[in-house]
Amino acid sequence: MSDITFKMTAATNVGLVRTNNEDNFTVNPDLTAPEWQVPEDTNVLIPLGKNGCVMVVADGMGGMNAGEVASELAVNGIRKSFGDVTDFAKITDTSSHIEAFMKKAIVSADSDIKKRVKEDPETEGMGTTIVMAWVLDNVVHVAWCGDSRAYLFNRQSGLSRLSKDHSYVQQLVDSGKLDAELAFDHPNSNIITRSLGDSNSVAQPDYVCKGLSAGDMILLCSDGLCGLIRDEEIVDILTPERESIDEYRDALFEGALNAGGHDNITIALLECVKVREPELERTLTATVKPHKKGRAWIWIVLILALLAGGVYAAWQTGLIDRALDLIPRHSEQVQAPQADNNNE
Repeated sequence: MSDITFKMTAATNVGLVRTNNEDNFTVNPDLTAPEWQVPEDTNVLIPLGKNGCVMVVADGMGGMNAGEVASELAVNGIRKSFGDVTDFAKITDTSSHIEAFMKKAIVSADSDIKKRVKEDPETEGMGTTIVMAWVLDNVVHVAWCGDSRAYLFNRQSGLSRLSKDHSYVQQLVDSGKLDAELAFDHPNSNIITRSLGDSNSVAQPDYVCKGLSAGDMILLCSDGLCGLIRDEEIVDILTPERESIDEYRDALFEGALNAGGHDNITIALLECVKVREPELERTLTATVKPHKKGRAWIWIVLILALLAGGVYAAWQTGLIDRALDLIPRHSEQVQAPQADNNNE
């Protein structure tokens, strides 16, 4: 039985200002199959397959067409890396192996972009960010390079960032030179420090993993969303109960568009509807042990039946009457009073 059942959706929006969309995304709801596409019916519950599911978002840069090419090469590179796996058990047995695989996939995509630039000089300067989430068992594994983000949201625990931006502003925050509350409005918030396609260095992705609970939502997005609406606004959009997962996605799009929509917006969203807790189940089974309780009742019934049968057999053979004859009668135990010799 799968540990998780989930819903998944993803889409991209060109925004209100730009005429071309440099973002790209890809998803695979079940890595046991080669279909990289959004589920046809996003409200159908999907059981998590043994190889998990994947979501990827890439935000291209470099001008007309070039950014789109870079982001497309990035998501295609991730598809290829997963498609080349012949034994998932070998790369998923430990979190360190998963981390190594995801980082290698991103570095390979970076190499594909640089190779394309050499083949087509017109694409020189193109690059892309990337963020990917791989859900395996009850854990989400996230790898990224750039400022496209991964979030984890739960109505009880709130919103948390799984990724940390590779950006100039984030460096200022980390060094204590800028208050985190002021980062959103910083004029240089669009300057990134890592990306795919950077001719000056090999891509340097980061990785993190996090356990999942029922009700968790995993959100991947380009900065067309998180650069236009604050985390508190994302919480306000995800908190109300909605009819479908597409409604959450569309409400996020609406929030970014209402904030100006001056960048491309890409969103991939996964909702964990049910998560089985293996440790809890084992504990309950060991404590209750219903099968042993049932056996105890069977033994009690058998013993009572044997006793009843023994009493009936003894009565039939007269053993009970003979045993009663051996017991002194109560009247015989009481002695009659002796005569009073003084009256004679």
